[in-house]
Amino acid sequence: MRFLIAAMSLAALVFSGNAALADKRVAFVVGNAAYQNVPQLPNPAIDAKSMAQVLRSVGFDVVEGANLTRDAMTAKLIEFGKKSEGADVALFFYAGHGIAVNGTNYLLPVDADLKSEMDVKLGAAINVDLTLEQTMADAKVKLVFLDACRDNPFAAKIRSAKATRSVTVSSGLAEMKSGEGTLIAFATGPGQTALDGEAGANSPFTRALVSNIASPGVEIQQAMTKVRAQVNYETNRTQLPWGHTNLTGAVYLNPTATPAASAAAAPVVVAQASDVELEFWRSVKDSNKVEELNAYLTSYPNGTFKSLALARIAAIKGASATTTRNAPAVADRPAVTKAARAKSDDSDDEPVRRRASSGGSRRSYSGEGGGGFDNGLGGAILGHMVGGLFGR
Repeated sequence: MRFLIAAMSLAALVFSGNAALADKRVAFVVGNAAYQNVPQLPNPAIDAKSMAQVLRSVGFDVVEGANLTRDAMTAKLIEFGKKSEGADVALFFYAGHGIAVNGTNYLLPVDADLKSEMDVKLGAAINVDLTLEQTMADAKVKLVFLDACRDNPFAAKIRSAKATRSVTVSSGLAEMKSGEGTLIAFATGPGQTALDGEAGANSPFTRALVSNIASPGVEIQQAMTKVRAQVNYETNRTQLPWGHTNLTGAVYLNPTATPAASAAAAPVVVAQASDVELEFWRSVKDSNKVEELNAYLTSYPNGTFKSLALARIAAIKGASATTTRNAPAVADRPAVTKAARAKSDDSDDEPVRRRASSGGSRRSYSGEGGGGFDNGLGGAILGHMVGGLFGR
């Protein structure tokens, strides 16, 4: 069994090394929370860090930033735009304040100080449409996630400005249409506001993205259906993510296999397992207890080592059945005399025997939060799987 595991791991390493060369994936991930002219937000910087970690785990080259000023954000966008040239997949994620003025969406750096429509349009804010056009136009697949529909304190200032009394300032972001090969997703519907969530944690939208978009073998549009359902449930139906899709093929951020018929036409990517899962598997792979292997399957129903766990369980059950069939019959066992039984029944060691047979300890596992031991292990993705991304 150990030889089989080692052989499979080596094969995955060799194949995944070739696969990585065939697929160019780039992401822009920024979370702005420490605003200088309005109250700070509790979650965006944490959201960006979580998203960047997930994307790196499935092969993205991530341009990451947090609490960026206008100049710093522009520099990150220029870097992202250069890396996106010729990319198979370009992904844009932003968490923080955004604003919609006269139907156009803008993202707000932490040094933004908006008092009028003029402040927005003359450079204090970042035009979303222009940004996506300039940074992602050359990518084959474009994925955009905006967790920026928060209640914006700048909106009232802009509405009250004398020179811009007729300006339309939405509570959330305005509707956007996606071009060919593009998916755009918002934390909530157009003109609505999204929840931040608990301080020190992810927002409901980002938490759902992190939980679903890199699930093994799940196509991105299926993942977004799960995202909407999760956010809707967690917010007691007060928030429903919205999106617009114009993808022309299936897109997998973490595929499980490459169909032979489309292998020549589709870029190949590396699917990996987290080090939490890897550590879990290492701890139970040599176990002779079915319940420990089942604990792995419960925590990772589509895990990297699912087939090995099932094979191990089958082997254990097969060995147990063989042992039972070969066990000596009761008639073959030495007879116990009545005198011996009587002596045993009267023994002063009876309390000791009862204590010895009263039970034992059991290792505890937890299936919450992606599964793992109760000690809360976590980290970057380390396993090895391969697969196809989408049809060109």
